[in-house]
Amino acid sequence: MGRVMALDIGDVRIGVALSDLMKIIANPYETYTRTNTDKDYDYFTNLIKEKEVDTLVVGLPLNMAGEETEQVVKNRAFVEELLKRVNVAVKYQDERLTSISAERVLIDADMSRKKRKTVIDKLAATIILTSYLNCLK
Repeated sequence: MGRVMALDIGDVRIGVALSDLMKIIANPYETYTRTNTDKDYDYFTNLIKEKEVDTLVVGLPLNMAGEETEQVVKNRAFVEELLKRVNVAVKYQDERLTSISAERVLIDADMSRKKRKTVIDKLAATIILTSYLNCLK
C-alpha cells in the first residue's frame, strides 16, 4: 500500500502534496520549479519511487464552463510521458478555483505576496489531494 501524490502542474512550477500511508491526510510537500523536460521527468520518477506512490492525482484546470483548457492538454501530456517511466494509477481531479482558495488562505494568514508565490502551488496541490482523499471515505 503506497501513498497518493497530487500535482498542481503549471508551466513554471509544479505543486506537490503527499498523503500519509493510510491515505487519510494530505500534506503539502513542495513547490518544484521546472528546469527542462528530461530533468523534470527524472525528478518526478525518482520522487514517486522514493515516496512509494501508487496513485497520482493530477489537477485539471477546466474553465468555469467545465471545458478543457490549453493547460489541461499540457497536464495530460506531462502525465502520459511520466507514465512511460513509472507504473502508478492516475486520477484526474477538477481543480477549478483551487489556486484562488489557496491564495485566500495565504492572504488570511497575512502572508506577504513574495512568500505566497513560493507556497501557493503546493497548497493548491494539497487542496486537490484533500478533495480526492475525501472522496475515498
